[in-house]
Amino acid sequence: MAIRILPAVGDIEAARALSTLTGQLPDAEPALPVGDSTALLDTLAHLAAESVDELPEVVLVHERIGPVPALDLIRDLVLRFPAVGVVLITADTSPGLLTAAMDSGARGIVGFPLAYDALAERVQAAAAWSTGMRRHLGSGGLELYGGGGTGPGAGPGGAGTVVAVSGAKGGVGATLTAVQLALAARASGRTVALLDLDLQSGDIASYLDVQFRRSVADLAAISDITPRVLQDAIYTHETGIGLLLAPAEGERGEEVTDRVARQTVAALRARYDVVVVDCGAYVTGASATAVELADQAVLLVTPDVVAVRAAKRMVRLWDRLQIRKAEETVTVVNRHGKGSEIQPSLVERVTGTRTARSTVPAAFKELQAAVDAGRMQDLDSRSSVKQALWGLAGELGLVDPEAAGAGAKRGGLSLRRKAPTGDRGAVTLEFAGMFPLLLVVMTILWQCALYGYTYSLAGNAADEAARAATAAYAAGEGAGGACDAAAKEHLPDAWQAASVSCTDEGTVWKARVSVDVPVFFPGFDAGWHVNGEAGAAKEGEDE
Repeated sequence: MAIRILPAVGDIEAARALSTLTGQLPDAEPALPVGDSTALLDTLAHLAAESVDELPEVVLVHERIGPVPALDLIRDLVLRFPAVGVVLITADTSPGLLTAAMDSGARGIVGFPLAYDALAERVQAAAAWSTGMRRHLGSGGLELYGGGGTGPGAGPGGAGTVVAVSGAKGGVGATLTAVQLALAARASGRTVALLDLDLQSGDIASYLDVQFRRSVADLAAISDITPRVLQDAIYTHETGIGLLLAPAEGERGEEVTDRVARQTVAALRARYDVVVVDCGAYVTGASATAVELADQAVLLVTPDVVAVRAAKRMVRLWDRLQIRKAEETVTVVNRHGKGSEIQPSLVERVTGTRTARSTVPAAFKELQAAVDAGRMQDLDSRSSVKQALWGLAGELGLVDPEAAGAGAKRGGLSLRRKAPTGDRGAVTLEFAGMFPLLLVVMTILWQCALYGYTYSLAGNAADEAARAATAAYAAGEGAGGACDAAAKEHLPDAWQAASVSCTDEGTVWKARVSVDVPVFFPGFDAGWHVNGEAGAAKEGEDE
């Protein structure tokens, strides 16, 4: 059987020498070398997403690989891809390094400069181990290696999913988002850990009403984080979420280096289905490591120019540090409103990231009671903020569909993604409150229109009546009858109850028409009257 080999070498000369020798190994299919740890992890994750069988049997890691140190990289590889045999290529073959490499999970060491026999022996041994491991995994032993879930949110190789939540700047809602994502994942029945890497100002303990003396800083002095050590540092919250908190003393945050963060995230990934990391708004070695290792990187931003510019700087910094590409980052717009000038499409265009479909509405009153009480788990299920963030959890794949039904009953709402309803609900409530006033205003305007129309009818009828009266007088006919008939002729049916009178005032005939003003509808009268008056000169009279 062919042995697939993936070299990870940052040095050009070493890569050339390694490619030459691996090409000479019997039954070997060496791939092109990858130049850094990020490219290696991305390549393996892509292959694992297709099938575990697509992974190479052997990965060769050179000691000068970067930016992640070789031993830390090996430890991460072993946890995420337990079916891959890892061999370290190093110039230091001392017993101390050999022990450290074995503790990290390497299947062997090959000294540099390379020797064909030594390389062939180590590759064959690692490949044989990988083949046996895959046979074992295929028989149902997956839970022994990785400890994570195998559901839709599971990471590569059966390990848990890691989501890193960062803020573009301080105060944009990163901690609130991280807490609600963890609660949503837990409500769906998955095992969840919440890690606070906002080391100097972490507020997860305050949001969840927790007082606990242990923190992530207590793991700094431990070289090998075993499940027992991890369990001692984790506080199990009443919701079932495992909390690994930031140190109460901010100065202790310096103890949590990128190495500690890498080991901690890897250990949590191996134990929980979902790991949510609050990275805060400031880039440290620990938070940068979490963003690099995360399956999903979420960046919170508010719809204002300052926050959007800060998000753009953050994304560019991650790219320069080679920990996360812009297109691999999910941006979430918090405190969003339809009237905001800055919409998600603009944020996506400016930052080059992928903007989440879920936006979080600005609803401070909904959060006030839960925040002040320090019990974010008690946030009302009808809250538009909670619905939006739990919808985001579904969009990120943190919700297990098979457990969604039970989780929805516990959480009080459906975990399936819903469009944010904050703006629509607010508009509906505002309209409902304004409707009576609008009805009154429309009624008054309509009644005024009826009054004006009746007044114009009365004036026109009086004018026609006066003319008819003077014409009848000139013809020697009854002026009064002609006056009344002409007025009624020019009034609509609903206004026929008008009172008409014509009087001879010397040289003119004057007509007076009194018309009832209808209330709301023609024909409904309330005793209101308008009077129309007009005069016409007598025809045939001498000046």
